[in-house]
Amino acid sequence: MNSTKLYIKNMVCNRCIKLVGDELNKLNHTVLSIELGEVEIQNQLGNSSIETIRKMLIANGFELIEDKKSQLIDKIKTTIIELIHYQKEKSGHINISNFLSKEIGYDYSYLSNSFSTVEGTTIEKYVINQKIEKAKELLVYDELSLNEISYQLGYSSVQHLSNQFKKITGLSPSHFKKLGDKKRKPLDEV
Repeated sequence: MNSTKLYIKNMVCNRCIKLVGDELNKLNHTVLSIELGEVEIQNQLGNSSIETIRKMLIANGFELIEDKKSQLIDKIKTTIIELIHYQKEKSGHINISNFLSKEIGYDYSYLSNSFSTVEGTTIEKYVINQKIEKAKELLVYDELSLNEISYQLGYSSVQHLSNQFKKITGLSPSHFKKLGDKKRKPLDEV
């Protein structure tokens, strides 16, 4: 069976998955699988179908990724986002380099070099930024203590989390909590 796999930039949440799936159904495409950052559609698509999909994606704030290097970088990002923001297991207690190598199927040094070259930052810094965004979310929800948030995100101590939080946001976690979610960023902008 022929199919077409498309890679989509800015597709970083479950609502994004639903929206893209619904829009593809409206365009009469059969979606075989859909997950963060990628969708597989039944049948090979011609240029006109791909152009129609590209226009739909742009209209909804997404972007079709066509070059292999960009697809790899987006796969790294969506894998990290999925791990930190959507997994029930404690993401912080996982060796990120081993996890990414296993999930994406490339040696970590290749992934790291490719990511740094394209993004101008390291995977490690990207992971820290995602953890801080998750910490912001958890602080706003006010369901977990700072100690529980620290543990869930894999920090060695509350102090370690607090130091990184302040370094990235300029605020202590308790000061941020008082402000509410005014300082949170969309995941595709982290």
